[in-house]
Amino acid sequence: MASLFHFLAIFLLICASFASQVVSDTPDDAMKAKHEQWMAEYKRVYVNAEEKERRFEVFKRNLKYIETSNNKPRQSYTLTVNQFADLTNEEFMATHGGLKITNTTTPSTPFMHENLTWPRWVDWRQRGAVTDVKNQGNCGSCWAFSAVAAIEGIFKIKRGRLISLSEQELVDCDFLDYGCNGGWPDNAFNFVMQNRGIDTESDYTYQGYQGTCNIRKLFNRVAYIRGYQGVPQNNERALMIAVARQPVSVAIDASGYDFQFYRSGVFKGYCGTSLNHAVTVVGYGINKRRTKYWIVKNSWGTGWGNNGYILMKKDIGAPEGLCGIAMAASFPTL
Repeated sequence: MASLFHFLAIFLLICASFASQVVSDTPDDAMKAKHEQWMAEYKRVYVNAEEKERRFEVFKRNLKYIETSNNKPRQSYTLTVNQFADLTNEEFMATHGGLKITNTTTPSTPFMHENLTWPRWVDWRQRGAVTDVKNQGNCGSCWAFSAVAAIEGIFKIKRGRLISLSEQELVDCDFLDYGCNGGWPDNAFNFVMQNRGIDTESDYTYQGYQGTCNIRKLFNRVAYIRGYQGVPQNNERALMIAVARQPVSVAIDASGYDFQFYRSGVFKGYCGTSLNHAVTVVGYGINKRRTKYWIVKNSWGTGWGNNGYILMKKDIGAPEGLCGIAMAASFPTL
């Protein structure tokens, strides 16, 4: 009899333990475990329990959105849980855009590439005209990164040297623009022209905030341009001809969760034409499914997208291009 009671006691303990495990192993608990893993991976720390709970709810919604998108049949691109997974899209764009259209006047000279032919595909990375992907951080300085990437490209093509140039010099010293509060790549080109050059990234390093202009470093002119030119608006063919000759600064609408969490593939997700972000087109191509795409260098670090790049669908039929990519493009000249 004693052994029977002993057996029943053990059985009840096992049942209680199993029931406790079932109760605790809820979908929300599994999601919280994913959030904890994500926090550890990206070293995210919240100020208090309330903030952590609020961020968890955002994380949970974002993760469900990503999973739903990736499960769509015949989806041409994938999304991923990246370093921005606890931000709403509005919060994300408030700090990771930065395009401020202050000058929409295209230089009056004729489009210099109008009558040139173009190859079927171009990738300026393979030709050594593109520096490593950089990270603007929580500073609306995309305009500076877009302009600098274009200058780095043309200087390599024309002068044979690839030099990582200083976005911080533009953020601090280009008073036609607004530092971390936004700017316009054409103004950045104008600044470099008027200053007769720009310093290196290593000498005038990026800080992620607007500081006092270092006047002394303005005289460290290691690269320069002679002018800049606009690409005819709403013309993907003209943009392609320009990109065939050099990396080109473009403005896009980068809002939307699909852009925020893009990972790979040819992006053709939702976006409008309210231009809010500046990037650099460094090539174009066509994949095995005969889908044409632009190769776009971003400034959100290598943890975003395909090592910092996104392939955006090309020749979509609308004159402005996907996300307005053909609406406001320009390139420096040398």
